[in-house]
Amino acid sequence: MIFRALGCAVLGLCLSSAAAFAQSFETRAEAAYVFDQTTGTVLLAKNEETPLPPASMSKLMTIYMAFEAIADGRMTVDDVLPVSVHAAGYGGSSMFLDTTDRVRVEDLLRGVIVLSGNDSSAVLAEALSPDGTEAGFARMMTERARQMGMMNSTFTNSNGWPAAGHRMSMEDLGILANRLITDFPTFYPLFAETEFAFDGRVPSNSRNRNPLLRLGIGADGLKTGHTQEAGYGLVGSAKQGDRRVIFVITGLDSQAARAEESEKLVNWAFRQFAQKDVARAGTRLAEADVWMGDAPIVGLTVAEDLSMLVPILNQGTVDAQVVYDGPIEAPINAGDEIAELVVTLDGLPEKRLPLVAEADVARGGFTTRLRTAALVLWNKFGPDAADDELPEEA
Repeated sequence: MIFRALGCAVLGLCLSSAAAFAQSFETRAEAAYVFDQTTGTVLLAKNEETPLPPASMSKLMTIYMAFEAIADGRMTVDDVLPVSVHAAGYGGSSMFLDTTDRVRVEDLLRGVIVLSGNDSSAVLAEALSPDGTEAGFARMMTERARQMGMMNSTFTNSNGWPAAGHRMSMEDLGILANRLITDFPTFYPLFAETEFAFDGRVPSNSRNRNPLLRLGIGADGLKTGHTQEAGYGLVGSAKQGDRRVIFVITGLDSQAARAEESEKLVNWAFRQFAQKDVARAGTRLAEADVWMGDAPIVGLTVAEDLSMLVPILNQGTVDAQVVYDGPIEAPINAGDEIAELVVTLDGLPEKRLPLVAEADVARGGFTTRLRTAALVLWNKFGPDAADDELPEEA
């Protein structure tokens, strides 16, 4: 492995500003995960991989799978679903459904997202389950989560009702939130709805519990959660300008603490970091040695314009290294990923970005191969190698 440390003057990665570096956020949450979606930067991670009771935040997985079913035609928003005795029997947050109801899928989706309905979540689960049961759907949830890279999530029901073994990590919830926003932009506005008065039932239960939606800070989702075991949590997202931040917190001791901590996190993420353009696609950032090619080196560049999130108080330069297995054997095609740019900056985790070949490098002809063979022999049997084999003088 060849490591080349390249200064910011070479890479064009100098980013300076006023003072030292951004202070990390000291959250009161038991576990937290904050992710800048625009640049792919993790801003805060605390016990993020620990499987914990997710409470109603796990309903996001039910919603994701319902959106998938609608997208691939297994269900439509106008389908009408029956309410089983099992679904109607759930307590806690509810749409107040009973077994005489037949409810449109669109209403059930709002019932889960806006009202956090345990009953509406179970109705969707039973409709999509391979065996018609919520337990069968929960097994599907776990399997689908693994496929999505959510390795610390295990589901035993569709809604987060307290149960042994029903767990999610905050990082997994962040992955899920990101996928909901990215994969289903048409449906995502449902998460910003502040009220849903289903069939005029129980007007006191018509408001979204997300405390950030009415604050004018760009918040537009996604889901609260609370049980005695889990404490108070929130999977949230906010967009300001071109940047979107996703955050997950859990283990707060009250609704007020959840609201306060969530707002502080959003303000910190947007005010303490700024997005900076650092390299343009096609601009040569470094060079890599080539083996058996018709050129001895190949330029390295980024495939797309590169921007980074930088603490606004950072002073100095980005520490960047180019890493690759080399020399790289020809032929090489322009656009091949052949190296990585490893960037570190005070206050942020290490970031690894692919570097691609700037141009084609064809395999060398007979003369190149002859010259390479001679070089190998010289390195092996040349004067320096011979000297190494001589005995030391007395």
